Amino acid sequence: MKTLLSILLFLVSFNLGASIIQTNGKPIDLKVEHLTNPIGIDAMNPRFSWKIQDNRNGAIQKAYQILVSIDSSALTQGIADYWDSGKINQSAILVSYSGKKLEALTHYYWKVIVWDKDQVAHSSEIASFEKGMMGMNNWKGSWISDHKDIHHRPAPYFRKEFSTSKKIKSARAYIAVAGLYELSINGKRVGDHFLDPMYTRFDRRTLYVTHDVTAHLQSGKNAVGVVLGNGWYNHQPLAVWDFHQAPWRGRPTFAMDLRIQYEDGTIETLVTERDWKTSSGPIISNSIYTGEHYDARLEQKGWDLPDFDDSKWEGVRYRSVPSGNIVAQQIAPIRLVKEYKPISFRKIDVFTYIYDMGQNMAGVTKIKVKGKSGTELHITHSERLDKNGRLDLSNIDVYYLGDKEKDPFQTDILILSGTKEDEFMPKFNYKGFRYVEVTSSEPIEIDESSLTAYFVHSDVLPKGNVNTSYSLINDLWRITNNAYLSNLMGYPTDCPQREKNGWTGDGHLAIETALYNYDGITVYEKWLADHRDEQQPNGVLPDIIPTGGWGYGAANGLDWTSTIAIIPWEIYQFYGDSKLLQDCYENIKRYVDYVEGISVKGLTTFGRGDWVPVKSTSNLELTSSVYFYVDAKILAEAAKLFDKEEDYQRYYALSEKIKKAINDKFLNRQTGVYASGTQTELSVPLHWGVVPVDMISKVAANLNRKVVETNFHLDVGVLGAKALLNALNNNGYSESAYKVAVQNTYPSWGWWAVNGATTLLENWDLDAKRDISDNHMMFGEIGGWFFKSIGGILPDPTQPGFKHILLKPIFPKGLEHSKVFHESPYGKIISNWRKNKKSITYDITIPANSSATFYAPNNIEGEREIKLEAGMHQLKLKLK
Repeated sequence: MKTLLSILLFLVSFNLGASIIQTNGKPIDLKVEHLTNPIGIDAMNPRFSWKIQDNRNGAIQKAYQILVSIDSSALTQGIADYWDSGKINQSAILVSYSGKKLEALTHYYWKVIVWDKDQVAHSSEIASFEKGMMGMNNWKGSWISDHKDIHHRPAPYFRKEFSTSKKIKSARAYIAVAGLYELSINGKRVGDHFLDPMYTRFDRRTLYVTHDVTAHLQSGKNAVGVVLGNGWYNHQPLAVWDFHQAPWRGRPTFAMDLRIQYEDGTIETLVTERDWKTSSGPIISNSIYTGEHYDARLEQKGWDLPDFDDSKWEGVRYRSVPSGNIVAQQIAPIRLVKEYKPISFRKIDVFTYIYDMGQNMAGVTKIKVKGKSGTELHITHSERLDKNGRLDLSNIDVYYLGDKEKDPFQTDILILSGTKEDEFMPKFNYKGFRYVEVTSSEPIEIDESSLTAYFVHSDVLPKGNVNTSYSLINDLWRITNNAYLSNLMGYPTDCPQREKNGWTGDGHLAIETALYNYDGITVYEKWLADHRDEQQPNGVLPDIIPTGGWGYGAANGLDWTSTIAIIPWEIYQFYGDSKLLQDCYENIKRYVDYVEGISVKGLTTFGRGDWVPVKSTSNLELTSSVYFYVDAKILAEAAKLFDKEEDYQRYYALSEKIKKAINDKFLNRQTGVYASGTQTELSVPLHWGVVPVDMISKVAANLNRKVVETNFHLDVGVLGAKALLNALNNNGYSESAYKVAVQNTYPSWGWWAVNGATTLLENWDLDAKRDISDNHMMFGEIGGWFFKSIGGILPDPTQPGFKHILLKPIFPKGLEHSKVFHESPYGKIISNWRKNKKSITYDITIPANSSATFYAPNNIEGEREIKLEAGMHQLKLKLK
């Protein structure tokens, strides 16, 4: 028996070993257009990417081969009828398609074979992708709507019955909408997306979504149902940004092709046509901005099921196509990502109940309640309570100009049926809130289980983590991410309640925090397409994108709208993917050319300045001109990357001209002070590389002195908050930077945390009277800075996408342990260190197919640089 057990253990060990050997070097995490097995993509030459699963030291991909076929079984035998790249002796893990022309509405399979460091070949599993409409010509469905105008409040419902008699192989619903929609088939909601399609400038680009509906169809009778919401297409309530005057505004409309492929090879397409029926329903009002009103007495049970009596429903009407550019929504969708139960519940009286969800969030609430028919419930959402413990909306309803009685702000209205327990959750709205107050026109009985909240945001995959021995750092990282996700709805917003606007400055100021923590490339590719849609022929951009026309004022300048250059550049740095930069190249060029035309000798005042500072104001011309330099420099680097030599020479010279003009006017070379010497005026030129090399130490010393004067507190607005920590950390003052980052008294990020904030705020001052949203992202640099400092994980601009990693961790006094990781395109980078008196154990993981260089900070003895290959490493460091 003992001998048999030994043999079995040996065999198990042998098989496990064989499995490990086979796994090492295997390609994993296959993606097309940065999405996993996507359907309905329009890209003509889609991008393929993968990672290498190989934990051996020195693991590297020596070569790759991509195979694409329409037949999965053929692919298992190595037969590729659409593309066989052949063996390419490169370590690239991001490759654009270069085979036979891909056909619309067609499903493809692909795999990649890689050769590891020992020239052993490893094949991936088979992945897939499916082409979408790929242009306007393949659409068959007409654009339809009901017969109402833009002022009509109830949402339109649509239905169509049809029959199938043959066995279905697959079915796809392609639905394009101006507004928002929810699709159902045979009484079941299709998919788990929320607030589809994403908001764009509808008259220039309208998105369609593809759903796999194979499992929804049945043999025989079927019914399709669609409900349309206003979204940003038909903005009915008034606010200061004039969305009610948007040039695209119209009654919501849609087109759909339901394409059914049968087992016998035939294809049938059910389309939107005049034979559809329409009616109103229980959604009697909906606004993306204020709330949704639902009358449960008007529910039509079974309206999206076969054999429903729709004899009282009306015919539909044709509508013109919203734009000549209907394109696939290739993006991480918005979903109801996380559920929250209340942490406290109070009954004020039989008419009024208050819930505390314990977390400020962007989201919706679901309520279950039973009561007398016609009873009207107001479900109000707020970030704050007043001194009496009731909801206080005064910090977020300041720009709402609508009827606060008939259409109250951030409030859903539910009218009870009286026949059952009614369940309600809005379909076409979201809010920013922590607290919920339910008030009723008649007595009702509800408890803590009656209401649930859902955190709603673009469902981007997490890519980073910060965990240290100091709870304040962990809290700041967490609340920064909560603020970021609350402001990600297919585009980055400023706040989820008061505005929901895509403020450009907020977007680029937080871009590193975003990319360290989340896989957001698809969201930013979509948003930069919005930029291209909104750009004026002369190059000017509005400072909210998308916009209905507001935002092209005098202050929409460089410190905000530099998104057009900064975000594509950062995407290139984090992903090693230059497509977005290339797509935006001409737009950046037009933008920089425009600013050059209005600048005086390389200087400009085009901008908003250091928004919401603590107390000190900074020179607008200085900060705007620095961003002008940044954009010109990015443009020059992009020109060099794309082999545009003439452009490179021109814009490099322009960047140098701007830098010289800034230093000539604002830098006092004797004192090393820029302008009046505020924290922002010193840190912005340092962070963005404007300071002459021979002056860096003097300017940095002045910045450090300025910080010491405030006892390591902030005296900056948004531009300084982006620059300050980096300027200190990167120029010899990491201890000062750390003290500012973890300060917990006013004014500081930590002051918010110790006062109970669960997201980042809009104002340093908790008692401020304006700019007082409690869920804002414009001060969000802090979350990314932890990766760059205590984690020390940085992309190498010469080998972007973390092909080569720069490791520059700091080991500040008072912090005993830090573990930071970032999931790069090559795999997980782990920077994990622990102090033991005067020594530090530093554990590093470098993913396969990449490498790193460790740079020791000044407080470490010994070697200053250590080269590291892929694999796991442990460094023993000694503190000075």
